[in-house]
Amino acid sequence: MVDAKIKKRKVSKKTKKSWRKHVDIKDVDKFLDNKRLEERLGVPFSEREDSQLFVIDKSKTVRNTSSKQVARLALKNKEPKCFASLKPHTQVPDPISKRNHVRLKGQNKILKNKTLTKTITNIKKNIKKKEIKDDIWTSTDICKLPDELTEWMSSDSIRHTIKHLGVQKRKLPASLHKKPSVLPVVEVPHPGMSYNPSYTDHQELLHQIAQKELELIKQEEHLNRVTTQMFKKIPLNKKEEYLMKEMSEGLPTKQVTATLKSAEDNNEEDLSVTVANSKSVKNAKKTLVQKRKQREQKQAATERIKNKINKKKISDIYKLKNLQQQIEIKEKKQELLRQKRTRKRERESIMPKTLGKTKFEPLEPDFQLANELTGNLRNCKPSQNLLKDRYKSLQQRNIIAPAVIKLKRDKAKVKKFVKPDHKINLDTTKLRLYSKV
Repeated sequence: MVDAKIKKRKVSKKTKKSWRKHVDIKDVDKFLDNKRLEERLGVPFSEREDSQLFVIDKSKTVRNTSSKQVARLALKNKEPKCFASLKPHTQVPDPISKRNHVRLKGQNKILKNKTLTKTITNIKKNIKKKEIKDDIWTSTDICKLPDELTEWMSSDSIRHTIKHLGVQKRKLPASLHKKPSVLPVVEVPHPGMSYNPSYTDHQELLHQIAQKELELIKQEEHLNRVTTQMFKKIPLNKKEEYLMKEMSEGLPTKQVTATLKSAEDNNEEDLSVTVANSKSVKNAKKTLVQKRKQREQKQAATERIKNKINKKKISDIYKLKNLQQQIEIKEKKQELLRQKRTRKRERESIMPKTLGKTKFEPLEPDFQLANELTGNLRNCKPSQNLLKDRYKSLQQRNIIAPAVIKLKRDKAKVKKFVKPDHKINLDTTKLRLYSKV
């Protein structure tokens, strides 16, 4: 008899519960179990090679030995069973590749010493192989952008792009970009300062010093003229009279007060007349004709403004030559101002900056008169202190803030007084002494 075919029932597989209930997934589970077993035990024996299954015994044969000795040797060579728990029993790879290995105190010290020796040897080898010639601050170790991109990119944008590519470009600190001053460390002195100068150089130096002295005299005279000579000397007799004049200046006199009063009275009369004549006027509404006229006037005003603008545009076309001349004059002025600014920056770069409250004062120039010149180093006398010169040079180059050198400290003034119970009256003491005698 032929087995009757069983018809499959149509079942809903809409939800997860119904899917699990009515779907057979045994073959999938079986396949996954086999896969896991293979991962644990390795590839099946049918698929393995002979070299993996069989091993040739190459151990030396021990002759003339008893069974006990053989057993002992085998035990010695055999791995202890306690290590079996440490070994992996499956061929599945460890999910955590990097693990923290706990070490004892002694082991840590030994490992540290080993790592130090290794690093030192590696550094020595690298130094011997090649010298470091590249600039650390500008190098971009791995990635170097093409020149086509870096032409139009700023330094910040280049650093930003390199950072996302996994390389960090170091930024130079602001203090290393430029020197604190353009001036040299040791300035070359004027040839006229020599112990045996030429006539022209010596005269040039004396002329420069004389010019500086004249400028200082002129400045002192100006200050004297502006401050002391500007004020008049008042005698003691007329001091009160001048003071009264000065204090009463700007105050109203009798005539001015009378005119002010008359003006106020007139204003009050005018106000009373205007209040009497004024009548209450109602806000009358505008008619349609008035509104239309107002609209037409507004339109005419806008048209007039538009016509003015158009006329101005046409007239500007004919003023192109004048405009060109104006632009040229403006450009010339700007160029002159630019040159002035550059000259000013050059002057300021040489001048010392204000780093503190005290102003920098340069040393007085060293010079000798014609009768003081000796012509040889043996009879030449030193005029300036070398330490002071170097200290002033540091101040001038903005390395040290200028300050006033004080050799003695200012001590605070202590107020002394005698306590009332410690006071001694000389008259009373004398009387007591005489009475005793």
